[in-house]
Amino acid sequence: MDTIHIRGLRVFAYHGVNPEEKEKGQPFELDITLSVDLSRPGATDALADTVNYSKVTKCALRVMQEGKDNLIERAATRVAEAILGGFPVQEVTVLLKKPRAPVAADFDYVAVEITRSREETGCAAR
Repeated sequence: MDTIHIRGLRVFAYHGVNPEEKEKGQPFELDITLSVDLSRPGATDALADTVNYSKVTKCALRVMQEGKDNLIERAATRVAEAILGGFPVQEVTVLLKKPRAPVAADFDYVAVEITRSREETGCAAR
């Protein structure tokens, strides 16, 4: 299986357990890895034969901005499910980083990484 990587996708959203996180919002960053067969687009050089990463990016941004989840685990899951449901990928990995998490320590970010496959979610291929 081949991969498409989207790295460092930044979005301002309203996820978190604390009320101020849902009111004021904060920045998040996503790394998305798509497992897909790229042999056909490699041969045809046609956009219609591949996964349009611009559309995947817009999908991920929409999902992050439309909800107000308590946990980044839930937000990452919703992103993965939307991608699996909307694009012909076999598997998606979402690394969701929260650089301003309310943690009393000096750190770069907290994050969750989830991997979901078409088989385990039951999403039909598009």
